[in-house]
Amino acid sequence: MSEKTELKTVAKKKSAKVSKTAKKKRTLVIVESPAKAKTIEHYLGPGYVVKASMGHLIDLPKSRIAIDVNNNFQPEYITVRGRAKLLKELQKDAKNSNAVLLASDNDREGEAIAWHLNNALSEKTKAPIERIVFNEITPVAIKEAVKNPRQIDEAKVNAQKARRVLDRLVGYNLSPLLWKKVKNGLSAGRVQSVALRLICEREKEVEDFIPEEYWTLDADFVKGKTKFTAQLVQYKNSKPELKNEAAVNEIISEIKNSACVVSDIKEVEKNVRPKAPFTTSKLQQAAANRLNFTSRKTMQIAQQLYEGIQIGSTRVGLITYMRTDSVRISQTAIDDVRGWISENYPDDLPAEKIEYSVGKGAQDAHEGIRPTYVKYTPESVKEYLTRDQLRLYSIIWERFVSSQMKNALSKTTSVDIQAGDALFRVSASKLSYKGFYNVIKTLSSKEDVTGNLPSLKKGEELSSGTFYPDQHFTQGPARYTDASIVKTLEEKGIGRPSTYAPIISVLLDRYYVTRSNKQLVPTQLGKIICRILVESFPDVINEKFTSDVENDLDKVEQNVLVWNGMIADFFGPFKKRVDEVMDTQESLKGSLDEATDEKCEKCGRPMVKKLGRFGYFLACSGFPECHNTKSIPLAKCPRPGCDGNIVARKTKGRGKEFYGCTNYPACDFITHFKPVDSVCPKCGWFLVEKYDKKNGSYKSCINPDCDYLHSDEEDVTPDVAGDFARANEADKAKMAKE
Repeated sequence: MSEKTELKTVAKKKSAKVSKTAKKKRTLVIVESPAKAKTIEHYLGPGYVVKASMGHLIDLPKSRIAIDVNNNFQPEYITVRGRAKLLKELQKDAKNSNAVLLASDNDREGEAIAWHLNNALSEKTKAPIERIVFNEITPVAIKEAVKNPRQIDEAKVNAQKARRVLDRLVGYNLSPLLWKKVKNGLSAGRVQSVALRLICEREKEVEDFIPEEYWTLDADFVKGKTKFTAQLVQYKNSKPELKNEAAVNEIISEIKNSACVVSDIKEVEKNVRPKAPFTTSKLQQAAANRLNFTSRKTMQIAQQLYEGIQIGSTRVGLITYMRTDSVRISQTAIDDVRGWISENYPDDLPAEKIEYSVGKGAQDAHEGIRPTYVKYTPESVKEYLTRDQLRLYSIIWERFVSSQMKNALSKTTSVDIQAGDALFRVSASKLSYKGFYNVIKTLSSKEDVTGNLPSLKKGEELSSGTFYPDQHFTQGPARYTDASIVKTLEEKGIGRPSTYAPIISVLLDRYYVTRSNKQLVPTQLGKIICRILVESFPDVINEKFTSDVENDLDKVEQNVLVWNGMIADFFGPFKKRVDEVMDTQESLKGSLDEATDEKCEKCGRPMVKKLGRFGYFLACSGFPECHNTKSIPLAKCPRPGCDGNIVARKTKGRGKEFYGCTNYPACDFITHFKPVDSVCPKCGWFLVEKYDKKNGSYKSCINPDCDYLHSDEEDVTPDVAGDFARANEADKAKMAKE
């Protein structure tokens, strides 16, 4: 053997030895997302390779029902399209590892992902495959999870399988019904259809409501140099019923010259308890109300905070798992927060930890949502977070820390003022002891402290000032918002923390519902779908059935109910009813189409107004010979010399709607405000719909040089010129992409 050959042989042996040693030390950890993988690999260090499965790699096919109804409803799983390469890479990594840890999320979907991976990897490796779970992505939690692996929870997998099969059977039987009776491309879902029903029923209440006029009467009272306002609460010893302006003026004329005397002063002090840490639904509600976040946005940002943020040289998972229905907190976290409070607000630290009861029906699988380390205050991590990340993290941090602090004390003073036969009342509240409010900033509310009153004594005479009669109309039921629909779904037991945001997103994406001024409004298509489903399947599209299903899924997870037995009880009667409706339901195809006076510029035939996936559009009646379509004109372009129309457009990326001229780029007119079917009587430009908190919805002219305003509020002067200029400067580039 030559020296060269001998050296090659020695090198090969050394390489094999090194490879063998490396394999012995290598443990493969599989998580769901790359961001999470990056954070966890940083914590585990050498000897661990962390890869991401990117969610489900194996699932039901989309092209067919894939449920064997004659064989105990066994699902037919396949590798998700486009994921085969990734699965092969993970199989190769598993083959080159001496142990595999499946670290998908600790919920039903995560358990199912782990189960599918276990089956797929077992075919390629003899290395042991185990499951690890954790509630937070911190070094301690991850290392503790690695030390305590477990086997896959088959009962939890069966609960996910039951939900997946049930939803597939419902969706893949109802959708073809809608295709045949309404229009192609529609779909229905077990949970989303119930949410749609709630939204449609609320809309019916809104439409049926008839407002009634009523009036209130406020009056100014003066002590020295201090003036304050009180409201009429009694007249001639009874509650006043002020149905019109004449009734109010009659009272004013009778009491305007009367002596005004402080008749009573009451002071009430009450304990204000801090609120429990956030659950998923409460976080979505608070983010909607305080930060104007949609449910989808809230969960996307929470996912980022959970998976890890680069804080200086360290990558940190800032919050615990964000899909939970529990307010339970670990003892380690309690010790951490009490230590922080004792250092920063020692006077506000209770003698014992504060415990909160877990809601009825909660699975209690995870802790409440909290910061992983209280030392990472919002202020200390501000420079590392985006604006939205910081705002969401701030309310999570404040809610958790305040939950373990002393009660606040609120002092409310109520003063009654007698003016002839009229009794006026004013109240003011202030905090006499701040307690947990010391850490409340982003979550603070204007209602926490209301007004100031001068020092008053019973029997003291005051001077009267201006009277303020005010007209009102009774308010009907409010449409659902993201916050209120999530609250209702939770209260009625519809869905679970992981499904609230997707439910809303699906309804919006299918154009069954639109969002207007944060309110969820059903479209005409949504109303038709709802009516057909509710009338034809009242036993399925109702909140009781949906809630009962969630309870049954919990029983499957607890191993007290067989999953396919649960499906069998449902499917027989359901399929029979689907077949009956398919034969008897009147077809509504084409009923939403409307003839128009528009002519097709390609073939000259009339255009028809049709309802598509993203709303109404114009299509040539000569289809399929002519495929011409275009957006519906909402108004004539007001630019001098331009004969274009204003149509709705959407920006790429976020898909925000705006309105621009069809002659772009020759005409770059753009506005964010939706045109209404009205023309300004002063200048001839079109009117737009605007909304603000003070005035609600109102109309105004889009012309920056015209002051015409159609509104119930005469003092409203919208910045039309500013809006117009900003829209044109900011959005030309966006429109160019369209």
